[in-house]
Amino acid sequence: MSTDDQVVTAVAAESWSCPLPLRDHERIVTGHGGGGRLSAELIEHLFRPAFGGGVDDPSHDSVVLPVPTGGGRLAFSTDSYVVTPVIFPGGSIGDLAVNGTVNDIAMSGAVPIALSAAFVLEEGLELATLGRIAEAMGRAATAAEVRVVTGDTKVVEARDRGGLTITTAGFGVVPDGVELSPKRVRPGDQVLLSGPIGEHGMAIMSLREGLEFESELRTDSAPLAGLVQTMLVAGPGGGVRALRDATRGGFAAVLCELAEAGGAGIEYVERDVPVPADVAAACSFLGLDPTHVANEGKLVAVVAPEVAEEVLAAMRSHPHGREAVRVGEVVDDHHGIVVARTGLGAKRVVDLPLGEQLPRIC
Repeated sequence: MSTDDQVVTAVAAESWSCPLPLRDHERIVTGHGGGGRLSAELIEHLFRPAFGGGVDDPSHDSVVLPVPTGGGRLAFSTDSYVVTPVIFPGGSIGDLAVNGTVNDIAMSGAVPIALSAAFVLEEGLELATLGRIAEAMGRAATAAEVRVVTGDTKVVEARDRGGLTITTAGFGVVPDGVELSPKRVRPGDQVLLSGPIGEHGMAIMSLREGLEFESELRTDSAPLAGLVQTMLVAGPGGGVRALRDATRGGFAAVLCELAEAGGAGIEYVERDVPVPADVAAACSFLGLDPTHVANEGKLVAVVAPEVAEEVLAAMRSHPHGREAVRVGEVVDDHHGIVVARTGLGAKRVVDLPLGEQLPRIC
């Protein structure tokens, strides 16, 4: 290669751009909030050291704490919601904020009790819109059997961010004998999925992109605490090992988190993962992987093989688990890594996404 060729190559390289943010940077990028590798690194290397180490299991969206007096354990969680648009097919930022926090608490095996709600409102937000969102929160809280008991409101200048941000925090009581953690998974354990994936993320994106299908894509947002308690009854004595709701990063990210946190290998069969036809069509059109699309009403469970059939039957008996399926298993191989078995009989490694495919969907 001549000197001139080297100069041209160097100049061309400087003009290249990467569709995902590079991991060596000095400023926050969108991917830091996406629930993928960037989010994990931000928590592990910035927040946890600053807060004195935090909790023993940072992979959970909630933490289980002992009650200082009187015994018992509480699950506690908090989350902020910035979805745009704030009202979408089948739901709104209001019911999403309730269901999201309820589900984070439920994944610890806890029965949710109460929530707080903080609103950051932008100037210009229509009161009718805010009223509709507040009413949706009230209905969602009633359906989830929790109460919104305290909160706060602030107003800021308009920033073209959809008009508001909602932060909800909540707590629940963990029943005696319930211990859920990725560290409890064992080879032979079965991986169960509570229903079809990708509906929430694609409902948001279809609205943003103006896509139309034969049937309307709607969010799957739903409270899962009742489903979880039904599963725990069907798999007593630790039969249910670990639970995760497949939100940011989707089904695939949840499996990666479980495998990495538990030091276990996980394999799943691609064809066994239910993807609605409209979701598959929208993902194909937009070039997205449905296994990485967020859900707001689906969970992934790792259960002992001896109770797998009972737990699966119990899930299917519940309104939010009627389409539950078995999709994979924990294996004594490739520890910490998720592998998908394709329809052609091949295997491929599934990695945690760097950022997120779809920003501001929750």
